[in-house]
Amino acid sequence: MIKLNLSEQKIAIIGLGYVGLPLAVEFGKKYQTVGFDINQARIKELETGVDSTLEVEPENLASSTQLSFSQNVDDIADSTIYIVTVPTPIDANKRPDLTPLEKSSATIGRVLKKNDIVIYESTVFPGCTEEVCVPILARESGLVFNQDFFCGYSPERINPGDKVHTITKIKKVTSGSTPEIAQVVDDLYNTIIEAGTFKASSLKVAEGSKVIENCQRDLNISFVNELALIFDRIGIDTVEVLEAAGSKWNFLPFRPGLVGGHCISVDPYYLTYKAQQLGYYPEVILSGRRINENMGAFVANKVIKMLINKNHIISGAKVLILGITFKENCPDIRNSGVVDIINEFADFSTAVSVYDPWVNKDEVKHEYGIDMIDEPREKYAAIIHAVAHHQFIGMDFKAMLQPNGVIFDVKSSLPKDIVDRRL
Repeated sequence: MIKLNLSEQKIAIIGLGYVGLPLAVEFGKKYQTVGFDINQARIKELETGVDSTLEVEPENLASSTQLSFSQNVDDIADSTIYIVTVPTPIDANKRPDLTPLEKSSATIGRVLKKNDIVIYESTVFPGCTEEVCVPILARESGLVFNQDFFCGYSPERINPGDKVHTITKIKKVTSGSTPEIAQVVDDLYNTIIEAGTFKASSLKVAEGSKVIENCQRDLNISFVNELALIFDRIGIDTVEVLEAAGSKWNFLPFRPGLVGGHCISVDPYYLTYKAQQLGYYPEVILSGRRINENMGAFVANKVIKMLINKNHIISGAKVLILGITFKENCPDIRNSGVVDIINEFADFSTAVSVYDPWVNKDEVKHEYGIDMIDEPREKYAAIIHAVAHHQFIGMDFKAMLQPNGVIFDVKSSLPKDIVDRRL
């Protein structure tokens, strides 16, 4: 039986994005912690006390007195607990891309020592830790799993841009590759998570709990998105219907919209991939994905029809899109559904301008090939309120609109009397 004195452990956090950095900061307040990332620019900005993701405030970063940053593997070689928080994206064919996970496991494996613990937080399908990661760790280290080294899984529950439900305020699921290690992992996280923990019975159960959290939300949104498609044909306002239905105490308050980000638009494909490996074709989950992935095209086509009905010439028509992040009041552009709107407008040869005060324009250009504008300066045939950033509240939309122009409110958050249509 392995017994660890938590106070003597050195922790390495592998990956310093939206998930890894907040975790590293909290552990760095109590333990000697190294935040490791292969991105040299990211390490340099963090060493100056700046977090470009805006997840960690400078004063909170500075308060993590035992935290250091490095891109040098030698600096994590003496760690005893490794926590992996790298991205788990999908490829062009919507299959899990485990490359970051595999590479980080190989890196850890090369410095792994007897009795070390490797904990994964990246979202994966049930079984991934033991089927994909463990063999890499064993191969690179020459150690024996559950004899020389051990694993844990504690899925991330970061909500980018949320300053209320921060990492310490959200209950954490934990697990371990043996009952003893499960307790060690649970005890470790309980030292930083104020909301407490839920110790799952196995790694697979913990992995499954994470992936279905976002599958459930994806399906709930797809349901109201399908309602929006139906009510559009009927000619009634979806939000008004939902508000009326919401007068019942147990009606769930979901709203139609674009689904993007690092979790909800990606995680379902991890579960369906595993299901298909086992010979089961998941119909409900994939059906919900198809609906949500088509909402950007629906918005663009609806606006085009509205412009035609108002006698606008579509080719060259000036369209302003407000917001490109996947959610309001944060700079995260990962898997943004707004891009689907932009791409659909491009098929109609419209002149699209995109404005978002939250984003790094170079990052948007690199990721999507889109040139952002500094601020709206023209009059537009159509304005699409795509993301509800607080900077857009109170904007004079009418002053930016051409005669007989169209305002479409994707977020259904603007005053109803100023918009022509809301999702």
